Amino acid sequence: MSDVALRDITAATVRAICALEVRQDQKGFVAPNAISIAQAHFEPAASFKAIYAAETPVGFLMWRPGSESGACYLWRFMIDHRHQKSGYGKAALMLLFQALRDQGFHLLKTSIVQGSAGPLEFYRSLGFRETGETLPNGESLLLLSL
Repeated sequence: MSDVALRDITAATVRAICALEVRQDQKGFVAPNAISIAQAHFEPAASFKAIYAAETPVGFLMWRPGSESGACYLWRFMIDHRHQKSGYGKAALMLLFQALRDQGFHLLKTSIVQGSAGPLEFYRSLGFRETGETLPNGESLLLLSL
């Protein structure tokens, strides 16, 4: 989707980004954007962007370098409930994947909470694979070769 872009969050746009929400049954799978933005300010290596479709904010993503060389961790990713199943999430992640490759990353990790409304099938459709590893917080680790 050529109208999808990753943009900086500014003082003028932060409220709109913080107002984005997943469906009610998805709320246990991702933190609210306001919490993510606050956490990013205390993690110097974190990067985050708003996801836009043309001029409409539709989502949020956040990542940080991993603990191993060439690896990166997709820390947060969400698409607002009103914009899910429109292709925006996939398009945004494709933009992120290319940006990470351009920065020299070759492996992207993420973790998910397992559940019927969770994002596992979406991540699988993008090529992520399950490692079988469960993190200390109970989330399942996924990997993608960039």
